[in-house]
Amino acid sequence: MSAFMPVTRSTLHSPLWLVPFDDFARQVRTAGVQVRLERFDEQGGGWVRLDDRVTRTPGGALAFPGLGRRAEPWAARPERHRALVTAPGYQALYPADDEPFSAALTGVEFLAHPWNDTHPPAVEVAPRLVRLLPATAHPYPPGTRTVHGVVRDATTGAPVVNALVEAWGRTGQDGAPWHERTLSDTRGAFRLALRWEGERASEHAVEETFRLEATERPGRTGALAVHLPQDAERQHVIEIREQ
Repeated sequence: MSAFMPVTRSTLHSPLWLVPFDDFARQVRTAGVQVRLERFDEQGGGWVRLDDRVTRTPGGALAFPGLGRRAEPWAARPERHRALVTAPGYQALYPADDEPFSAALTGVEFLAHPWNDTHPPAVEVAPRLVRLLPATAHPYPPGTRTVHGVVRDATTGAPVVNALVEAWGRTGQDGAPWHERTLSDTRGAFRLALRWEGERASEHAVEETFRLEATERPGRTGALAVHLPQDAERQHVIEIREQ
């Protein structure tokens, strides 16, 4: 009988674990989701696209196993990367839930620490939720009430790209809080679902009032009131200005 020979296996690490989350349907979504990986070139001062392919795990996470692997990790430095997430009918909300919103953030940035089979990465990585918000071309279910418009700079009139457009409220019967949000596209256009009740002047009033707020970054916001059903087909303009 031959002696037992241990099997040597390579345990692959990923410096990033993304969990795409459909903010409208309130569930994890991987179907149709694509991730483009880029590395920051310190000498050139810009982002360079990489060919690394994303791996989809059975649990619904997206990862890059093997990224950061080096023959001599102790002689290498962590490298700055970012992941850009796309999906048909959606736009990715890149700031994490505990971070302030900024339209200038266009990817999930992270450091890929060097490692190999005997020297694991210097830091542990937790899964990172990436919320996918409905875009202007989102295929809403039939009967979904939406309003549309554009976000502009109050001074120049230029469209504000990637602005966060939101509405909040409480349901009329049980007072449960609701929150709808979307992002403006490259033309500054937005289309926001309003599935829940707005404010009513009285119990039997027909008109509902919603307050829409757009944010480019902290301190640069705009807001307007929308009255339904009379404003349903109107193109609404939200002007962003310093607050």
